[in-house]
Amino acid sequence: MSMVSCGSGHFFNDEEHSNCPFCGVGLDLRATRPLGAETPGRPTGDAGHTRAASAAPAAGLGRDPGETRHVWAKRMGGVDPVVGWLVCVAGPEQGRDYRLHSERNFIGRAPTMDIAITGDATISRDNHAVISYNPKKHSFRLAPGDSRGLVYLNDEEVLTPIEVAPYDRIELGETLLLFVPFCGDHFTWPVADKPAEARS
Repeated sequence: MSMVSCGSGHFFNDEEHSNCPFCGVGLDLRATRPLGAETPGRPTGDAGHTRAASAAPAAGLGRDPGETRHVWAKRMGGVDPVVGWLVCVAGPEQGRDYRLHSERNFIGRAPTMDIAITGDATISRDNHAVISYNPKKHSFRLAPGDSRGLVYLNDEEVLTPIEVAPYDRIELGETLLLFVPFCGDHFTWPVADKPAEARS
């Protein structure tokens, strides 16, 4: 795991986050990059944080050959594209947004979470909740995590996975998030090479 500085005194894993999760993720679609690779010309400064050139591994080097690869990112040429966002509308990180990617996105306070809400001490450190995107059905679901904390969808306690609709409200601890989908009925990412059909 490579930790980098955002320039504001925060350290984060740039292989899991396109921008500093402590500063909030800005809406910069140019920052979407292949997993484990650098994006040439990626913006620097307040809106985008880059890894120093000396810390960047050469393409394909420094990666664990036994590492599990994300199937949909592999089919997209190594890019795990954004499929939606969670926007904090109330709570300690009000105004910040968090990118959602295909399959499961773990929500918690730790910087290692897919969605790291670090400013709310009432959110469990690891796996407070999970929001997933099913790229086969183009649907989103919210599920409780394996922590003690509860998660609510539109003020109703979530005990089992439940489908999430555009602009639904998700509440964790003192944080209220608004769900904004990108993929769905109007747009989906093309999948280049689907697996071969099973032969009879």
